[in-house]
Amino acid sequence: MNVLVVTAVPAERDAVTRAFGGNLRGYDVISGGVGPAAAAASTARALATAAAASAPYDLVISAGIGGGFADVAPVGSVVVADAIVAADLGAETAEGYVPVTGLGFGTVEHLPPAALVRTAARATGAAAGTVLTVSTVTGTAARAAELRVRHPYAAVEAMEGFGVAEAAALFGLPVLEIRAVSNAVGPRDRDAWRIGDALAALSDAFGKLRPVLESWTPHDDAI
Repeated sequence: MNVLVVTAVPAERDAVTRAFGGNLRGYDVISGGVGPAAAAASTARALATAAAASAPYDLVISAGIGGGFADVAPVGSVVVADAIVAADLGAETAEGYVPVTGLGFGTVEHLPPAALVRTAARATGAAAGTVLTVSTVTGTAARAAELRVRHPYAAVEAMEGFGVAEAAALFGLPVLEIRAVSNAVGPRDRDAWRIGDALAALSDAFGKLRPVLESWTPHDDAI
C-alpha cells in the first residue's frame, strides 16, 4: 500500500510524520498549501510524479486540523469524513445559495470508501461525518448557522479536502479526509483555539490509523 498524505502547512505535516516514528515506508507526507486550489495542484503534481516513476499511490489522504461544529465535533476531537463537500462552490441568488451542481455542471461532493471510513473511525475513536471545504473560514454565528442548514450532517469545516479529492478523482484513486478539531465553527475567538492539542490529536489518530491502512484494500469496499 502506497499512501499520499496531503496537509496544508508544515506543522500538520510534522504531526502526521511523528506518528510514524521515523518509519515512513509506504507513505509520503507533504504540505501542499492552504486552500482548495493549492491543495488540488500540489496533490495532482505528486500523483503525476509518482505515476511517471511507475510508483503510483493506492490511496490519498487529506489531513490536518479544522473547525468543528461543537454539537458534533468538540475541540480536541477527531473526525473522519464520510463525505467531502465543497460548501461554497456555487452562486448566491435572490432565492438563496445554489450549489454548482444546481447550475447544471460540476460536482460538490466526494465520498470516501465507506468500509475504510467505518474502520478508521472505530480504530481512532473518531466521529464520522461530513467535512466541508470552504475558501473563506466561518467567522460569525450567522454563517455557521447557514452552513448547518445547508449541510445538516456537517461535523467540520476546513479548506483543502475537496481540492485533494478532486485531484485523487482525476487519477481514479480513493480519498480519505481526517481532521482534528482546533476550534469551534462560528465567531472567531483566537484565545479559545487549541491548535497544539489538535495537532497532538492528529498525530495520535495517525498512530492508530496505520494498521488500518496497511490491512485495507479497495476490494473491502467493493463487497
